[in-house]
Amino acid sequence: MLVVAALRWTATHASVDPLTGRVRRNPRAGGLSEADRCALEHAVRLASALPDARCVAVALGPPEADDVLRLALEVGVDEVLRIDHPADDDHTDDGSRTAAALLAGLRAGPGAPDVVLCGDRSSDRGTGTTPAFLAGLLGARQALGLCELGLRDGELHGVRRLDGGRRERLRIGFPAVCSVEPGAVRLRRGALPAVLAARQAVIPVVSPGVRADNRVTVTGVRPYRPRPRVLPAASAASHHERILALSGPTGPKVRSRVVTPRTPQAAADELMAFLREHGYLP
Repeated sequence: MLVVAALRWTATHASVDPLTGRVRRNPRAGGLSEADRCALEHAVRLASALPDARCVAVALGPPEADDVLRLALEVGVDEVLRIDHPADDDHTDDGSRTAAALLAGLRAGPGAPDVVLCGDRSSDRGTGTTPAFLAGLLGARQALGLCELGLRDGELHGVRRLDGGRRERLRIGFPAVCSVEPGAVRLRRGALPAVLAARQAVIPVVSPGVRADNRVTVTGVRPYRPRPRVLPAASAASHHERILALSGPTGPKVRSRVVTPRTPQAAADELMAFLREHGYLP
């Protein structure tokens, strides 16, 4: 059985440019959020409680995210994997691209997971949608926002908070994607031999190969301006008569009218005819 701790490397310190408003993050001041630390501890506990289980920590991020994976090696995970991903490429992501990259990296490395543990919300964006997208891609059960997680009679059980101070007990089962709240458990400290070995460990890296986002990008918003209408050439002889014919002051006057269509279909036809007459439609 494969237990995966899906960790998110986040820059804990950021500054905003006062002129452009762009957020600048220090790549060397990154780490794990409290929710991800809880997810890592739950993954290590589940792997030790399940028979023949293997615990893998996966992080999506730049080379600076290797420190997060070294921390995972210190606390006792069996393997680590970093999925190469630029640090500033998530400002337009709703969580689906992150989930697709995680799944592609897992399939290219350790394989399809049986249990995935995530933090419920990251400290940089706080959307909490990546676990749900990941469960949808895996076709697995999802239990999000858990305050307790453990094994009972060989099955995965969890507790989730509800409004009014109530609790909801869940029998989750396998395969599953679970996100945990911060503060439920505390991440253990690694032993000195594990800490020294993690510093010298080689972190494997894979490229997800996820296709680029093909959603429409709005580059600018402005009022629609129809193309100029094609007018017939004036047949008058003199310049003055041609100007009068083209400008239309001597032609038939168009008066406003009130339209009261009886059916929605008639109203739509009237609107389309008006737009077509004034050049908004071909």
